[in-house]
Amino acid sequence: MIAVRTGLLLALAAGLAACGEPPQELAAGQKRADRPAWQSEASPFAAPGWQGKDQASWEQQIRSRNQGQNEYARVSK
Repeated sequence: MIAVRTGLLLALAAGLAACGEPPQELAAGQKRADRPAWQSEASPFAAPGWQGKDQASWEQQIRSRNQGQNEYARVSK
């Protein structure tokens, strides 16, 4: 009886330990969200036509990128 109770307690403790969430800290080199995305510098990986630190250009790129993801625009009636 004591062995069963001890086994159940150990199983419960192991189950609760598995439910924990690992810490979410920024690793070295990860992007921080301390400024708006459009204020970043242009890079070789940026979309063609986007100039760095230009909010209007950033918003235009996002609008054009999202148009390809609009299911209503893709479906022909």
